[in-house]
Amino acid sequence: MSQDARYDEEQATQRRAQVLNFPYFDTSQVGDKQLFHELLTVPELYSMRAIPLQSVKGNIHFGITTTTSQQAIKQLQQRFADVRTDFSIISDAGYRDYMRLYDPPKQVVYQDIAINQTGGGQVDQISAMLEQVRADDMLAYLVAQAHNLAASDIHIECQVDNVRIRFRIDGVLHSIAVLSYEKYRVLLSAIASAGNISTAADEAQQGHIAQKVKMADGNEVDVNVRLETVPTIHGIDAVMRLFNMDAERYTLDRLGLSDSERKVIDEIIAKPTGLVMVVGPTGSGKTTTLYSVLNSLNSDERKIITVEDPVEYQFPGIVQIPVHASEGGNDNKFADKLRAILRLDPDIVMVGEIRDNDTAHTALQAALTGHLVLATFHAASAAAALTRLQDVIGQNPLFVSAIRLVMAQRLVRKLDDSLKQPVDPTEAEWNKIVEVINSLPQGTERPNLDGLKLYKPGSSPENPYGFRGQIAIREQFVMTDELRSILERPNHILSSQDIEAAATKSGMRTMLQDAMLKVVAGETTLDEIFRVVG
Repeated sequence: MSQDARYDEEQATQRRAQVLNFPYFDTSQVGDKQLFHELLTVPELYSMRAIPLQSVKGNIHFGITTTTSQQAIKQLQQRFADVRTDFSIISDAGYRDYMRLYDPPKQVVYQDIAINQTGGGQVDQISAMLEQVRADDMLAYLVAQAHNLAASDIHIECQVDNVRIRFRIDGVLHSIAVLSYEKYRVLLSAIASAGNISTAADEAQQGHIAQKVKMADGNEVDVNVRLETVPTIHGIDAVMRLFNMDAERYTLDRLGLSDSERKVIDEIIAKPTGLVMVVGPTGSGKTTTLYSVLNSLNSDERKIITVEDPVEYQFPGIVQIPVHASEGGNDNKFADKLRAILRLDPDIVMVGEIRDNDTAHTALQAALTGHLVLATFHAASAAAALTRLQDVIGQNPLFVSAIRLVMAQRLVRKLDDSLKQPVDPTEAEWNKIVEVINSLPQGTERPNLDGLKLYKPGSSPENPYGFRGQIAIREQFVMTDELRSILERPNHILSSQDIEAAATKSGMRTMLQDAMLKVVAGETTLDEIFRVVG
């Protein structure tokens, strides 16, 4: 850190100390820093975010940061009740300076994780290596390795005897390492400090970590993750969702849309009005799909505003507004922000998620008044999305006029083309394939099943599982006259079966049908689509 940057941080910390009504202590003016190893252990220094600055004649002076919890201060007062304890605010940079003395970086040879070996000895090797790494490096190393392996999430899970670390790769979890509870507390403190959460909270928390970390080996790592934590019977579990900052991911050409699906999207881009909903569970690629549509719509002639929790990727030319729906106990913050941005005269609006009645009403009203509104929604299928939406907003014929497109999607693992092996389908598999293919809507081109070969994953030392990447399976429908007549029936209780029947009659291909076509094309396996679709 430059001298000017350090000076600015000390000045900001001093102002913050005045607001908090605490004394301020400038550690940058302390030349020979004295250490008091007998007072607190290194894990306690990390977890409490407190440093003993002085200990003389029955008086201990602690330096604390602006993120040190009140509970940690009370614990120190109770622990050292027989002496006088004083507390001063020190800067984060000052705290890190002391921690480098208490916990100096060790010479560690960082080992790349190879997913083909994590089921055996490499878990032990990575675990032993992590026990030697300082806290900031541990977080940066895990994020860097997760990016290298194209993982979407890092899971930290407290168990009876240790803490398990797993990566989700292509939708499947893989064990990477186990930590001792002592080292886990060090890692959790680093995560909590970076994500601005508490290690003593007894409820679920959310955070966002965006920082550059220079590791002991000189490598600089971009840590950009969404953080979710929840207390369990053994400790605080954490899941970190990685944000991929590669702008090239967000294009329509990379979504794997069929010709009919792409035609619908292109028509919406040509005439951007109405409500477009992308539905599916967490991790099904909804946000990637919406970002790709937004990227295609982004131009100097249009004003695009998003309201997201959190902002996962920053696009030049788009106004992006973060919102934390849980802050202040107000569940309607999405709706409040959405109403505010509609006054800014946008052409296109993206709502991170429709999660309550107020947001749904506001989004539908915006779609009816000439805006294109893009939104995600949690539902099992495209048909179920409409029944859920009616549950949220009630019987309202206006919402039918607002809906332009509903797309449901899941992600399945794609077979590695260089490894996949042909196999003959069993009688049961053949019958199921024929049943699904024969149920395709009229007008859909049916594949030739003569001499059909299915494929199973092969294996190699570099790719023991035989899959590489993920592909989306989708179903989507636009509002047709038949669908509109069903949805506009007065006092009629909607069922997703009725909606799906009308949609398929109008030409919708169901998710199972779309998945089966990808099986017949040799892109994935029956086991994989039944694992995901059911």
